[in-house]
Amino acid sequence: MPLSYPVPRRRFLAAGLLAPVLLSADGRTSAVPTGQFRRRTVPGGMFTLGVASGDPLPDGVVLWTRLAPRPLEPGGGMPDRPVAVRWEIASDERFRRSVRRGVVTARPTAAHTVHVDVRGLRPAATYHYRFVVGDQVSAVGRTRTAPEPGRGPARLRFATASCQNWQDGFYTAYRSMVDDDVDFVAFLGDYIYEAVGGPTRLRDHIGAGQPYTLEDYRIRHAQYRTDPDLAAAHAAAPWIVSIDDHDVDDNWAGEWPADPRVREKVPFAARKAAAIRAYTEHLPMRLGPGGRMYRRLGFGDLATLHVLDTRSYRSMQPRSLRAASRPARTMTGRPQESWLVRGLAGSGARWNLIANQVMMAAADRGRRNFDSWDGYRAQRRRLLEFLGTGAVRNPVVLTGDQHATWVSDLRPDFDAVDSPVVAAEFVGTSITSGGDPDIAGFHREHDPELARNPHLRYADNRRGYLLGEATREELTVRLRVVDTVRSPAPTTTRTAATFQVADGRPGVIGTD
Repeated sequence: MPLSYPVPRRRFLAAGLLAPVLLSADGRTSAVPTGQFRRRTVPGGMFTLGVASGDPLPDGVVLWTRLAPRPLEPGGGMPDRPVAVRWEIASDERFRRSVRRGVVTARPTAAHTVHVDVRGLRPAATYHYRFVVGDQVSAVGRTRTAPEPGRGPARLRFATASCQNWQDGFYTAYRSMVDDDVDFVAFLGDYIYEAVGGPTRLRDHIGAGQPYTLEDYRIRHAQYRTDPDLAAAHAAAPWIVSIDDHDVDDNWAGEWPADPRVREKVPFAARKAAAIRAYTEHLPMRLGPGGRMYRRLGFGDLATLHVLDTRSYRSMQPRSLRAASRPARTMTGRPQESWLVRGLAGSGARWNLIANQVMMAAADRGRRNFDSWDGYRAQRRRLLEFLGTGAVRNPVVLTGDQHATWVSDLRPDFDAVDSPVVAAEFVGTSITSGGDPDIAGFHREHDPELARNPHLRYADNRRGYLLGEATREELTVRLRVVDTVRSPAPTTTRTAATFQVADGRPGVIGTD
């Protein structure tokens, strides 16, 4: 039965060891476990993978690091025992005004990763944080809490990124993003790639083939985190991440691999569990009940970000247009679909941003991409019809996956010219995936598609990211592109196009 929708960068030396007191995330003290601070030798160079923060709340944020002196080896070069890690968060970069500090245990069962969900912070505030083991001090990260509910802000600045295949190039786009002073980065899938490289790869993955085991995926994540530009982007702002196919296996769907007929080295259920565990270990995210990855974050009364998981609960991809139109087919699973529409209807925010992994707009490219929302047409129509009821203020879909920028007006029926525009979608290009583009070839292929599909407003295949800024009057989105990803040398980042969505007017109203 169809769902019934409601309608309503720097390093600093430690000034000294932090006091041996264990604090909970809200800053309250508790007893120190016996033997917690027994002095033992630990390897040097613990903080090779940098620091990160994520999932900002009005009073808190998740802090992350991993102890890994030799990150590309099994176990990261760490002893097989727990290690006490001191953490500190301050309102200034030199830590003269410390506001929270404590101790957390990095355990070998979690690859010596550290997640600290710090609470008791001020809303809409900038903080600096670091970690300490013995006399070793991590890089200093910068993070920002969300505005409090019902209050401002006057503007919200964010970036979206996706698809950073290590083998296809260097993460040059992150250099500009670090300087953009964003409130958060929404990473929309394909943080790592599981694929074996092709002949045009620029740098190799560690290992002879695809990852299958937990250790394989841990090493793959660690390799990506050794990139200095990615590390700098993580240290510059909080990230809000979502999973897509290459984080596990290309085009996986729910309980199924891309091709269930292929016999792999391990059963897919075991491979998927290993991949998701390594993913959640290595990223600064706050999981819901049962390890749920879809979640919602508010930024005052200006914006709500609804973060989807379009992989874990979906039906297997269809093989025909008829199958793609069946009402029972689901991209999100029924519980997540209900969660999404309830949250959209009740958010009260001026802008409702949907962090989505695969393209929602229909695209007639001679063949259907049934891995996208085109394969789940009945649910897509339900959602878009709901957005058209007026129950949701200013819905905007933010998407990754395509290795190109597609800007679209969303309609419940893409085949009907009189179907109303109900939202805008901004599909961001890749950080590296696809390598340096064939720009002329892309436009020869896709410009006729733009002419056939009036809901498609813009297309471009250069590498980069999207930079968004929301105010009470409008949402402005800029496409930021780099000249090349083929070299780690300095490169130019420029704004290739600018788009606007006006408060109270669905769809894209302007492109420059």
